[in-house]
Amino acid sequence: MLTRRHFVLTTTALFSTPIGGTAMAAPTSDRSKWDAWDAQITPPDYDPATSNPWGLEPRFLPQIVEANDALIPGDIHVDAVARYLYHIREGGIAMRYGVAIARGNLYEPGTYTIRRKVKWPTWIPTPAMIEREPELFGPVAEGVDGGPENPLGSRALYLYVGNRDTYLRIHGTPAPESIGGRASSGCVRMVMAHIIDLFEEVSLGSTAYLYPPEDGVTPHS
Repeated sequence: MLTRRHFVLTTTALFSTPIGGTAMAAPTSDRSKWDAWDAQITPPDYDPATSNPWGLEPRFLPQIVEANDALIPGDIHVDAVARYLYHIREGGIAMRYGVAIARGNLYEPGTYTIRRKVKWPTWIPTPAMIEREPELFGPVAEGVDGGPENPLGSRALYLYVGNRDTYLRIHGTPAPESIGGRASSGCVRMVMAHIIDLFEEVSLGSTAYLYPPEDGVTPHS
């Protein structure tokens, strides 16, 4: 179903430059700095299971867990209640990561396909984000270059429905203190060092299942 958000995004893409206006330069990501940025956000002697300079609850550190045999290796499952992302592996196991999800009704449960993977992505707030919080997103309306301060962090997995970009992402964050909470404008956030590991294991075309959060689950009697 097309929502007002999708309509705004679509029409903005079609009619983005006023007649007689000058197109704005798109944000960029300097490839020559990618390795240095990776090193900058990765703790010394990094061990995913134990390194924790971010002060996360220990349960949000990456862990290998058992997975239901019926689950398809390569797929991603986001438990929005527990704030876990599971990447299903061969042999009945999964790698589990801690995540943050979106605030309030900005979180969109559903089934998505990962059609893009980007290292050190650039970012442009959507028109809906600017309209909703102009004081926060208005100053960066032209976009943010890739780098450690970019809201999408070190890596991003782009979620699609069919061939339509939903503008939802699974991405790194420069705010690791948000992991375990509800903080984003729609996306699923991960620690930047953690998503670097996940990124290498995810194949294009994989399915991502985003399950309802605690306020979207109906109790059964």
